[in-house]
Amino acid sequence: MKPLLAFLLAFTIPISAQVLSGADILLKDRLDLIKGKRLGVVTNHSALLKDGRHLVDALAAVPGVKIVALFGPEHGIRGDAPDGRSVRDTVDAKTGVPMYSLYGRINKPTPEMLRGVDVLVFDIQDVGARFYTFISTMSHAMEAAAENDIPYVVLDRPNPIRGTWVEGPIRVDTLRSFVGLHPIPIAHGMTVGELATMFNEEGWLANGAKAKLTVVTCVGWRRDQWYDQTGLAWVKPSPNMATLTTATVYPGTCLFEGTNLSEGRGVEKPFETIGAPYVDGEAWAKELNARSLPGVRFEPVRFTPREIPNVASRPKHQGAECGGVALIVTDREKLQPVRTAVHMLSTIKQLAGEKFQWRNSSIDRLSGTPALRLAVDAGKPADEIVNSWKPETEQFGTTRTKYLLY
Repeated sequence: MKPLLAFLLAFTIPISAQVLSGADILLKDRLDLIKGKRLGVVTNHSALLKDGRHLVDALAAVPGVKIVALFGPEHGIRGDAPDGRSVRDTVDAKTGVPMYSLYGRINKPTPEMLRGVDVLVFDIQDVGARFYTFISTMSHAMEAAAENDIPYVVLDRPNPIRGTWVEGPIRVDTLRSFVGLHPIPIAHGMTVGELATMFNEEGWLANGAKAKLTVVTCVGWRRDQWYDQTGLAWVKPSPNMATLTTATVYPGTCLFEGTNLSEGRGVEKPFETIGAPYVDGEAWAKELNARSLPGVRFEPVRFTPREIPNVASRPKHQGAECGGVALIVTDREKLQPVRTAVHMLSTIKQLAGEKFQWRNSSIDRLSGTPALRLAVDAGKPADEIVNSWKPETEQFGTTRTKYLLY
C-alpha cells in the first residue's frame, strides 16, 4: 500500500473497533470490586461482552463471586416483553437465580429483594433519550442501594447516538414520571455512567440519598462516535429499537406516542414510520420537505400496523391502513431529531385539523413540559417553539460538563 493512501485510510476508516465496555473492563481489570462478594445484577440481554458472552454468564464463572439476585427492566431480563407490558418475577433457568421485575407494580428493588446482596451492579445499554426507561431503572436501583448501604457499580456503555448531542426541553418538576425521572433534556448526550454520577452528585435521589457509586468506564470510546463506529455488536436494547437508525430518530418521533398517530409500532420500521388513517401522506411529506430540515427527507407511505408477538402488542390503528411519512436520514450528523419532530407535529396539526388529537398526559410526560403541546395548539411556528427551550438546554449543558467522563 502506498504511504499516502495508508495515511488517508487511517483517518477515514474508524479506528474504534477496540472499544471495550465497562463490563469488559470489570472482568479484565476491576475484579477487586466484586471478588468474594454476593452480587445483585440489574441487567438485560444487551449486557454482552466483547467475546459475545452475557455478563451474568461471565460473572457466574468468576471464582469467589456469587450472583444472588437478578433485576430486569422494561422488556425483562431477556428483552422479549413487549413495550409497556408489566414483567413478572421468575427464576433464571440457566443459573437458578431469582429474577425480580423492576417494571410493573415495583420499579425499585425492595429491602427483601436486596437481602444478602453485597454489591449491586448495573449493566444495560441505553439509547441516549430521557424517556427510555432504563435510566429510570438505573436511578431507582441506585437509590435502593444507597438506602440499604450497598455499593453500586455502573458498568458504562457508549451513548449510541453520540455523547455530544443535547436537544429538547428540560423535564419540569410537576411531570416527574418513569419516562422523565430527572430534570434533563430529551437528548442528554451522556452515558449511563455519567448520568448516574449526575443523579447522585446533584442530590436527585429521593430524600437526599447518596450512593457509594463506582462507574467502570469504557475504554477507547470518543464522544463523537456513533455506535456503529465502536466495533461493538448492536443488540436491540428493546423490541422496537431494531437499528441504530431507529435510535437516531427516536428522541423526536417517540413524541408521537403522545398523539393519536401511530409511531410505527407493528410495522417494519417503528419510529421511522409515522401516520394514521386520516393522514394524507403525500401532502404531509410535501409540506415537510419544503422546510428543508437538516439531515432528513420525508417519503409518503401507506402502512397497516399489525400485532407482532413479543414486539408490538395492540399497536395503535391495528389492522387499519394508515397514510403517513417515512423519515429517511440523509445526514445523521446534521439531523436534529427533536426539532424535526416539532415540525412534524406542527404541520400535521395544520393539515389534519381536529382529526389530530393529543394524548394530553402522555405528550406532556414525554416532552417533559405542557409548553410544547400548548404552543403547537396555539399555532406558534415550530422553530419559535424549539428556540424557547434553548436557554434551559444551555444551562443544563453547564451542569452536564461537570460529569463527563470521556
